[in-house]
Amino acid sequence: MGFALEDAVAWGRSFDEYRAMFSLGEAELDSRIVGCADGPAGFNARASSLGTEVVSCDPLYRFSASAIRDRIAASSGKVLQQTRANAHQFVWDSFGSVDELASSRHRAMDEFLEDFSAGRSQGRYVNAELPSLPFADGSFGLALCPHFLFLYSEQLDAVFHLRAITELCRVASEVRVYPLVTLGGELSPYIGPVMKRAKELGWVASLDQVEYEFQRGARQMMRIWKPET
Repeated sequence: MGFALEDAVAWGRSFDEYRAMFSLGEAELDSRIVGCADGPAGFNARASSLGTEVVSCDPLYRFSASAIRDRIAASSGKVLQQTRANAHQFVWDSFGSVDELASSRHRAMDEFLEDFSAGRSQGRYVNAELPSLPFADGSFGLALCPHFLFLYSEQLDAVFHLRAITELCRVASEVRVYPLVTLGGELSPYIGPVMKRAKELGWVASLDQVEYEFQRGARQMMRIWKPET
């Protein structure tokens, strides 16, 4: 049995991982960004400190910082146990061991926790989730969806994926989704239908290589953008 989770867990990645996963350069970081399913990632805290305007959305944000800390603790053992048992499904170039991975991820999540209360009061952390976001059309230059769509293909069906991508295209001028593989490491069956929906909306979709791979085979993101008229 490979890596498996019943539902999304409280587990977050670092600012540097976001930059690599989504090929974020200076131009992208100058955009107004919305992150959907960011969870306890360190991206918002670090990017905001550097001057990027970021709003993160996740139902996790309805809880207090202390309650989120408890959820992270509960998720940590489950995720690390699965990672140890399925170490062959991962590429250990950036992290030399599961313990090193755990240290890196907990540093990122601690950065989030230190920022959360102030960030929530500033409107940077919003209790919201796909496929319905509380933002006006075109509110953002870039929407990022990390480790949610496609990854949880067994838990989220085709209808959900199509509704979610339509909503992301509604609120942002460009959408990037990473990874394109499921928890089990297979390409998601919804890649084709999502790209077709993007085309129906009059948008352009591509599968782009990224300079990041931890989950084996997860070397691409989906990029969807509105062509200039």
